[in-house]
Amino acid sequence: MIEWPIDEAQGLLGPLQRVVLELKIVHKSLEATLHEGLAQTAQYADHCGADEAHLIVFDRRPGIPWDDKIWQRTEQVGSRTVGVWGM
Repeated sequence: MIEWPIDEAQGLLGPLQRVVLELKIVHKSLEATLHEGLAQTAQYADHCGADEAHLIVFDRRPGIPWDDKIWQRTEQVGSRTVGVWGM
């Protein structure tokens, strides 16, 4: 989780913006990694009261073209919107 002050004058004593960044590496399959990662990211974001949540998936499998590895979308997990990024 990354957090930073919304009001610079109050610093960390004032309101904070919180963003969860969850990093995963594809092991079994992209679908399995997304399924597990989305649930984990949403749960963590809800637990810490994050304003935003993002799942970043690194695909190091050989033979997959870069154009297929680089993508972005959003997913809905319960009431939480998660930004999902393929790399």
